[in-house]
Amino acid sequence: MPRVQGTRTGRNAELGLLLFAMVIVAIFGATVEANQLDKLGSSFWVPAVLLGVLFVGLHFVVRFTAPYADPVLIPTVALINGLGVGFLRRLDLARAIARKETIPGIFAGTSGRQLQWTLIAVILAAVLLLVVRDHKVVSRYAYTLGLVGIVLVMIPAVLPSRFSEVNGARLWIKLGGFQVQPGEFAKLALVSFFAYYLVRKREVLSLASRRVLGIDFPRGRDLGPVVTVWLLSLLVLVFEKDLGTALLYFGLFVVTLYVATERASWLIIGLVMFFGGVYVAYLLGAAIGGPFANFYDRASVWLDPFNPVFYNRVGGSGQLVQGLLGLGTGGLFGTGPGAGSPGQVPEVRTDFIFAGMGEEIGLFGLSALLVCYLLIVERGLRAGLAVRDSFGKLVAGGLAFTLGLQVFVIVGGITGLIPLTGQTTPFLSAGGSSLMANWLLVAMLLRISDAGRRPATGGPAAQPGGPKQPPAQLHGAMTEVIKP
Repeated sequence: MPRVQGTRTGRNAELGLLLFAMVIVAIFGATVEANQLDKLGSSFWVPAVLLGVLFVGLHFVVRFTAPYADPVLIPTVALINGLGVGFLRRLDLARAIARKETIPGIFAGTSGRQLQWTLIAVILAAVLLLVVRDHKVVSRYAYTLGLVGIVLVMIPAVLPSRFSEVNGARLWIKLGGFQVQPGEFAKLALVSFFAYYLVRKREVLSLASRRVLGIDFPRGRDLGPVVTVWLLSLLVLVFEKDLGTALLYFGLFVVTLYVATERASWLIIGLVMFFGGVYVAYLLGAAIGGPFANFYDRASVWLDPFNPVFYNRVGGSGQLVQGLLGLGTGGLFGTGPGAGSPGQVPEVRTDFIFAGMGEEIGLFGLSALLVCYLLIVERGLRAGLAVRDSFGKLVAGGLAFTLGLQVFVIVGGITGLIPLTGQTTPFLSAGGSSLMANWLLVAMLLRISDAGRRPATGGPAAQPGGPKQPPAQLHGAMTEVIKP
């Protein structure tokens, strides 16, 4: 691709930040081994080097396929991913010591599988960058992606429990020893569909019927899309038994709608509809049980987690209480990587990895981790601001918000802010579905940021098939009105 003379792409800065991130991962791994084994092994550096080689390979793919992409995204995600692998290695070591087993190798145990999933996820991200050279191409398949997204969301709900249920939530497809969480990929497909739909329906959805307290509310006839997505989210809540997933899909649509129309009334309507529906589901669970019983139980556990009745129940509040105790034990600075007792927390490898790490890195460490997530979200929104076409703006904004909302949902559940969910912490928790889907999300943000940061005289704007319209700015959710 042609490059404007004298224009800085940020790729060298990206490489430097990436190497610095891997140094932090290596230090984390060394501290874990020193605390767990009372000595520093000869292979503590291997995971950091392997991950470094993998991420540097992705860096070179970006250098040649998306040279103007945001230089902060890959290093930040690589740091979180690397720390996740390091913490899973710490859990493998603790389990082997407790069982008096041989110390597992680098490629063994949960951390070894996470290394393999990271390899697959990064390769998928590289393939997406190689295949999708213009993000607007995705809009051609928007309706197909929308259908695929809905099917992926609904599959676990219609499967028998033995093929879809884990810890009370029906979010999985389990076949033998293999399991996948299709909802992780559904969110990517649905973002593209929502963006395409709202670009074309923005003018209609922006029309107001009346003004109340300074806020323009839409016409009743235009509520159809919101009501449809609201009903689908409630179906997810009832039949898949997970509040977080329902909130993720509905919140994604409402925020994308707000960004597209610049109407704060859509946020108000969305919040009232969602939480009103959740409250009604809770009341129905208390009154009649049936498909609403699981949500009622989860809400009851959330309201009184220290109740012995809930604590001793299978799938009750035991893991939530242990997670809260772990966070409290960590204090401000934590016990140190490898020096805590995160194994006391059930599901610490997946749902509660944030609590397990909190015990060892403390409030300051968790705050730094949350800042890394915030940085990814901010860079995603910045990509949406910079890109010149409406579809790209909505896709980037939707993807960034999806990642931020997912982090909020899981951290809110672990800290007792909202009922527990079946969501995983992006890039940190063990599991291939979340890792692959979120690396694809990052690859799409890289592609959009490349289009937005590329100088107009040498990039797609000056080439056939590039964006023909001047940059729009959003205000409210991004800066100005998006025009299709």
